[in-house]
Amino acid sequence: QVQLVDSGGGLVQAGGSLRLSCAASGRTFNIMGWFRQAPGKEREFVAAINWAGSSTYYADSAKGRFTISRDNVKNTVYLQMNSLKPEDTAVYYCAARDKYGTAFRIFEYDYWGQGTQVTVSS
Repeated sequence: QVQLVDSGGGLVQAGGSLRLSCAASGRTFNIMGWFRQAPGKEREFVAAINWAGSSTYYADSAKGRFTISRDNVKNTVYLQMNSLKPEDTAVYYCAARDKYGTAFRIFEYDYWGQGTQVTVSS
């Protein structure tokens, strides 16, 4: 049975850092990604990475501040978030996709984690 477990969220001051983790069980996936959903807003793409880790993709809001990585031995994907801003406050969701190819939209992912809350105070 496939399961994604998100962790690492918390409360941090603006300018601080957090590292989110997503442990996958069941099998490995070609594309792993992170999305987020702020209160009253739609879920949005944050970052994605291919199986080899050789290709990464970021939303404009994440470029230069966030780094996605994966450890296929541990079957875990990470999101290192630096220079956090209050507008980064959201529930962050890990997502997994079986097919190859870039994927930035919600419907392109097959499995989802339960989400982890990130709150950035000003």
